[in-house]
Amino acid sequence: MTVKERLSPLFARAGLLCSLTLPVGAALADEVPAPDQKKPWHFSLGAGVANFPEYPGSDKDRTRALPIVSLRYGRFFLGGVPGAGSPAGFGAYLYEDETWSVGANLSRDVIRPRKESDDERLRGLGDIDSTTRAGLFATYKIGWVTLRASGLSDIGGNDQGTTLSFDAEATYRPFPQLVLSAGPGVTWADEKHTQKFFGIDAGQAARSNFAQYTAGSGVDAVRFSFGARYEITRQWGLGARITAARLQGDAADSPIVQDKNQNTYAMFVTYRFF
Repeated sequence: MTVKERLSPLFARAGLLCSLTLPVGAALADEVPAPDQKKPWHFSLGAGVANFPEYPGSDKDRTRALPIVSLRYGRFFLGGVPGAGSPAGFGAYLYEDETWSVGANLSRDVIRPRKESDDERLRGLGDIDSTTRAGLFATYKIGWVTLRASGLSDIGGNDQGTTLSFDAEATYRPFPQLVLSAGPGVTWADEKHTQKFFGIDAGQAARSNFAQYTAGSGVDAVRFSFGARYEITRQWGLGARITAARLQGDAADSPIVQDKNQNTYAMFVTYRFF
């Protein structure tokens, strides 16, 4: 049983970090025990605590207790899925075998990505609203290495554009109950997305203390993630995840950004129903 084979939890704040790291939920993807393929239903519940940036580019963090939900029936899932890049939504596997997993999903931000009230420096920039995204994802396993690719596009009419994420992760099981994982990742964002989260248009410049700033498309974050999961029993599991991310390109150069390092930390417990 590898990390790639596990179902993803539903972890909030996905929209906030989708261009920086894998969202908190996606960074914790694959941490729920693998389902029994002979059964049509698979259901897991859990809870966790996550620490993450207040908003993209912030030098302040916030800590929250968050729920974890993972439900699957046949090829359909609710909550999240490994490699999908989004933990809050529903979708379906289009193809699965021992090596490949390919699917599609719809997701919705659980929490508004950025509020003007998050920081005094944001006054005049307005809020970035929650939106709905459509995505495609693929996962490929080569021995103890798993490769993932995913794309998410705003279909909610909030001008948040498209992001593409690529990750490689190696897994190691030092003993049967413990699975360790680690690997790099990168996120590319189109001009619409980067401008929304890191740019400053003429109206915002007039209302704030910032000059106008135009942000273009390109790689906007690189990251390295570490994960661990300990199976206490067949049903109960404990885990932790750390993702160290750093902004790149026009995102990193934005005057909104106070800290180019955007790290997330999480601990969680899950229970799998049989």
